[in-house]
Amino acid sequence: MNIIDVSIILIYIVLSVGIGIWISRKASKGLDDYFLGGKSIKWYFLGLSNGSGMFDVSGTSWMIGVLFLYGVKSFMFMWLWPIWNQIFVMMFLAVWIRRSKVMTGSEWILTRFGSDKAGKASHIIVAIFAIISTIGFIAYFFVGIGKFVTIILPWDLTVHMNGSVFLTSEQAYALLIIFLTTIYTVKGGMFSVVATEVVQYIIMIVAGVLIAGYAFINYTDIQINSVITPEWKNVFFGWEFETQWSDKFETFNRLIDTEGYKMFGAFIGMTLFKGFFASVAGPTPSYDLQRVLSTKSVKEAAYMSGFTNLILFIPRYLLITGIVVIALVNLAPELNANVNLTGADLELLMPKVVNLYIPVGIKGILLAGLLAAFMSGFSAFVNAGPAYIVNDIYKKYFKPVASNKHYIKVSQISSFLVVGLGVFMGFFADSINSLTLWITSALYGGYVAANFLKWIWWRFNGWGYFWGMVGGLIAASLQFILDQNKGNLAAGTFLHDLSQVPSIYLFPLIFGMSILGCLLGTYLSKPTDMEVLKSFYSNVRPWGFWTPVYKQLKAEDQSFQKNNDFYFDMMNCVIGIIWQSSMILLPIYFIIRDYPKALVALAVFLVTTTVLKFTWLDRVRKIEE
Repeated sequence: MNIIDVSIILIYIVLSVGIGIWISRKASKGLDDYFLGGKSIKWYFLGLSNGSGMFDVSGTSWMIGVLFLYGVKSFMFMWLWPIWNQIFVMMFLAVWIRRSKVMTGSEWILTRFGSDKAGKASHIIVAIFAIISTIGFIAYFFVGIGKFVTIILPWDLTVHMNGSVFLTSEQAYALLIIFLTTIYTVKGGMFSVVATEVVQYIIMIVAGVLIAGYAFINYTDIQINSVITPEWKNVFFGWEFETQWSDKFETFNRLIDTEGYKMFGAFIGMTLFKGFFASVAGPTPSYDLQRVLSTKSVKEAAYMSGFTNLILFIPRYLLITGIVVIALVNLAPELNANVNLTGADLELLMPKVVNLYIPVGIKGILLAGLLAAFMSGFSAFVNAGPAYIVNDIYKKYFKPVASNKHYIKVSQISSFLVVGLGVFMGFFADSINSLTLWITSALYGGYVAANFLKWIWWRFNGWGYFWGMVGGLIAASLQFILDQNKGNLAAGTFLHDLSQVPSIYLFPLIFGMSILGCLLGTYLSKPTDMEVLKSFYSNVRPWGFWTPVYKQLKAEDQSFQKNNDFYFDMMNCVIGIIWQSSMILLPIYFIIRDYPKALVALAVFLVTTTVLKFTWLDRVRKIEE
């Protein structure tokens, strides 16, 4: 690495840590300031922070690999998360969530199920889920940043002990960067996280534009089209995945055949099935939920969520597509010659491109941007997870009365504990992809059913929520254990065959086990107290099956009106998904020089933006606090 690039990276690290520590004095007033910024931060700063937190290195490495291999249709692989849950949050869930005026997602659960034994059980299980998922994401970040930095930086940090390797260079680099990020996050809470993430977002934007510009100027459409096929550029698909690559790149076609997505229609159907339920279930108890709860008002919660969608996808895919174009022209022949090519090899495309093909200066800015992406995503989780330990477990059940200084100290200790457990788990994960699939298809599969029902069904109670989450988490854990041990299972056995099934196709089994727990827990126990239900329904105003509660409220107040916006909200969500997709496709088509398709994507973006102005923005402006 050139001294210029190293200097840029060092300046960025000093700037981020310095700003985080300088802002930290604002976090000392109490837990509300520490975890939610005192609900005083402007919605557009929270939106920039939220978008920055989603722009992570591990996910970007994975998306570069799938875009390279599967072409334009690969943006639908993002539906594994599913990315359009942000659209559902924007359209109606942000408003529902923010009306609660609480600090965490599990505290919010008490407003739905009450404070009796059933309510406390549901409260504890969602806090446990939040902590487990935070640890899982920290492990995911640990693996991703280690792989990335080791290939980029020239120094070998391998640590030996008693003649054997104690720490690999990947692990040492990951530990160093995680340590620096944890310092300012733990010291300053939400104020430090948002301040540094706004700066980090600006750096990521600059990096994305520079890389896209470099790829656009230095590589011609002739070079690009000599590698990819018309099918690679085609967004439409049939039941089976068509041959993406020419005979010259047969290794890539073979890799696609072995990855389990050949029946692409079935895969998309499953992501749509999962995506609807996961999106209505709402954001998981992590950093994006904390951003919603941190806004000043219900109206600003909706603005923040819409702004997050608007600012995230175009700059992120400028960066992704720029790197993919450079990899297609320079690395495709070399990769094609690898007869044992795997998806894990494609996770290394980004660091290889940065290391070998990016010029001095731009490389430094890009590396600073990618470090910013890592640090912002990591810090967001480190801020969100401990809130559940302190506010929902320690304060509620162990020490309900103490000073703010005491609670903040416990929060800081909890942060280090969560980071330590996440790093420990990261040592045993074999790849980014395995953690991605566990988090998206298994862990979240256990979350979906109970959190979908909590919005729409009045009879669903705290015990139903508790056993639904337990059933889902047990199923998700068994799936993860099975996946990690598939190499040790005897061929031809039921468990071996089950372990070979892609995780997304196991989602219905996990979902079904969770639904069974929900129904048994609900019908084998009494309903939630009607006063709790009336308070929740009149405050949050969800649509769904709430007739008994609505009738009681209507009898008490003839002016009370129920929420009849289900079909309108769903229409807006469909428009929003198309709007979101256009923001992904526009930079892809522009960078690969397919201008007719880029113009179509631009037209779709402008039309859907105009429609949402009338169907969403104008309605948000009329919300009464």
